[in-house]
Amino acid sequence: MLTISNLTIKYGQTSVVENLNLTLGDNEILMLVGPTGCGKTSILRALAGLVPIANGSIQLGSWTATPAKNIPPEKRNLGMVFQDFALFPHLTVEQNVNFRLTEPAQADHWIDILGLEAFRDAKPDRLSGGQKQRVALARTLAHQPKFILLDEPLSNLDAALKDELRWEIRQALKSAGVPAVWVTHDQDEALSIGDVVGVLKEGKLEQLASPKTCYSQPANRFVARFLGESSFLSATKHPQSNNVITILGETPTFANEQLNEEVDLLIRPDDLIIETDKSGNGEVVWARYEGSSRLYAVKLDDSVIVKARSPHENQIEPGVRVKLAINTHHPLAAFNRS
Repeated sequence: MLTISNLTIKYGQTSVVENLNLTLGDNEILMLVGPTGCGKTSILRALAGLVPIANGSIQLGSWTATPAKNIPPEKRNLGMVFQDFALFPHLTVEQNVNFRLTEPAQADHWIDILGLEAFRDAKPDRLSGGQKQRVALARTLAHQPKFILLDEPLSNLDAALKDELRWEIRQALKSAGVPAVWVTHDQDEALSIGDVVGVLKEGKLEQLASPKTCYSQPANRFVARFLGESSFLSATKHPQSNNVITILGETPTFANEQLNEEVDLLIRPDDLIIETDKSGNGEVVWARYEGSSRLYAVKLDDSVIVKARSPHENQIEPGVRVKLAINTHHPLAAFNRS
């Protein structure tokens, strides 16, 4: 189990991470997301022992790193996977995976698991980007680390390959049974792969929870906006239930005793249904074709702009009057009116 307590990281007098607390189980994958400069990479470097910590501790198994007791990287028994693969160009796949390995059987195991058997004798210049990343991961796992750090491992790959490889990496990490901290700027990647998602802003955790919770019950508006497209509707709480009443109809919300009577309701594009209607409640501002779907921005009659998604065959041009309605029966998140 990886335990981080009150972790603070400073560069000079500037704090880049403040009072970070989290616990990661032996088989859990944590996805760290946030805007550029929020501290994701600094956390990874501190976990690796590459930067000193100003306060707090990092504990795994038999060692605990503190400001007074630094544990060097080579004593932490960690594995790292980078976005640039970091393979030795003059060595074959087998030689890369076996590099400084005391148990060659582990190399054979991961070469097989990650589908690299046919490339065992190939050098990196003959491999695709996805194959190179599999080699880098096999090399890391073959050394049987106690935890693994992944620094945007898929950022150099094309979109189609990312979708396939992210699941291969997840399955390999689960098979290894070690905690992993995966830094990414890709929200879809974070939500689909992680057991836990940590959303960072200016060095502080805004929310640490399951992907479903972070997406459907964000802790605040920042998390709501960062993890997917979002719109906010003015709403009034129903006096006898957890429902709220909006210009688009009535809908249930998550029970929250802290909510005031006047709230803003979080709406995702897929929560709405849109259809042309001359006597509707809004007008299309712009439309984007997405392949299997279309995304619309609609200016409602109260001047609020919301986004709605529909199947691709439902083509509506900008300037057309439409009717929007909330099309979900599951609870939605609401925030006190700001």
